Amino acid sequence: MPEGDTLFRTAVSLRRVLVGETIVEARAQPGPMLRRVPDLSLLAGLRIGAVESRGKHLLIVFGEGEHRRTLRTHLRMTGSWHRYRAGEPWRLPQRRATVVLRTSSAVAVCFDCPTVELLTDVGLARSKALTTLGPDLLGPAFDVAVAISNLQKLEELAIGEALLDQRALAGIGNVVRNEALFMERIHPWLRVGDIKAADLERLVISAQRVLRSATSGGARTTTGVPLRGARLWVYGRAGRPCRRCGTRIELGRQGELARLTYWCPSCQRQA
Repeated sequence: MPEGDTLFRTAVSLRRVLVGETIVEARAQPGPMLRRVPDLSLLAGLRIGAVESRGKHLLIVFGEGEHRRTLRTHLRMTGSWHRYRAGEPWRLPQRRATVVLRTSSAVAVCFDCPTVELLTDVGLARSKALTTLGPDLLGPAFDVAVAISNLQKLEELAIGEALLDQRALAGIGNVVRNEALFMERIHPWLRVGDIKAADLERLVISAQRVLRSATSGGARTTTGVPLRGARLWVYGRAGRPCRRCGTRIELGRQGELARLTYWCPSCQRQA
């Protein structure tokens, strides 16, 4: 699933070609990934006012006043946004296009997206998906104290599960949570209630640093080494030696969704 840094970069990319432009055509089409298909035709003729990411959600704002609408997409494991010049061939087949937004000079296409909503301002204010989000680690007003407090309310959960709860803090996905836990030497199955507030703060700041470092482009790296195969500490490295101590990296599944969890049993001791 794309993490907060990916959505941040997507918003920047789409913002460059969409904001200030007028929609010539807008449509959504059903597919295996999208069950509820909103009518986007009413967006035709509206000016695009903003494109922003909020955690793992992408929001595109159209029009003003009573005509203002916000398109919310959540890519989950399958979706991706592409941008094209007018007339440029698409990299994926049209049948996989969930959303198509066309201006006079560009086309923005969201492929294989399972979640698409068109919201009024009232609907936006009432959106459970958005109003229940915790502080966005890449947001301009991120409050680390609120994020820590939210995590502490999940005291019975393992920290590896709690970090993925977007109601506590928004933007962390599976790669970043594995890497941040390793970087701060915290075992993924340690109860949140057994972790000191100062250690939670270090963990949150490390996760934020990883996300921020990847917003300017290029492959995400936590080791500081940009070479393929050397970018990450533990994610995807089960059975291989720890880059820090040489111990074999372990792999388990965590939470209701059985998310892949990687850790070093020497660097991340449970007790």
